[in-house]
Amino acid sequence: MRSFFTDQFLSAGPDSIETGTNDSEFAQTLNDAYSFYRKIGTREMHIRNLMVTPIDRFHDMVKVYYRADYSPEGKPLKSIDFDVTYFMQITDAGPKVFGFVSGDEMQAYRDAGLVS
Repeated sequence: MRSFFTDQFLSAGPDSIETGTNDSEFAQTLNDAYSFYRKIGTREMHIRNLMVTPIDRFHDMVKVYYRADYSPEGKPLKSIDFDVTYFMQITDAGPKVFGFVSGDEMQAYRDAGLVS
């Protein structure tokens, strides 16, 4: 995952805007997130659609529409639709994420009964 990000990046959610560094701490954050998603019963994630908006010849804005399927132990399958907007820098090595904006993920999990 880290290879998809620039050395420095920005993340924005409903409660905060943060800067990040693509380093070992970020790698640990990704590992912790993966563990959390497994714990709440994540089974699959699909891209339903995406829209690319060119900003200039070096940058794009990409809105990705996801559907994630969750099946916690002993509970029926639930699907949650959500989207994330990524800001991409076009480099010689390919596109890299330099920022992203997401909605209230935890509220969506509370609403679906996946977390309390």
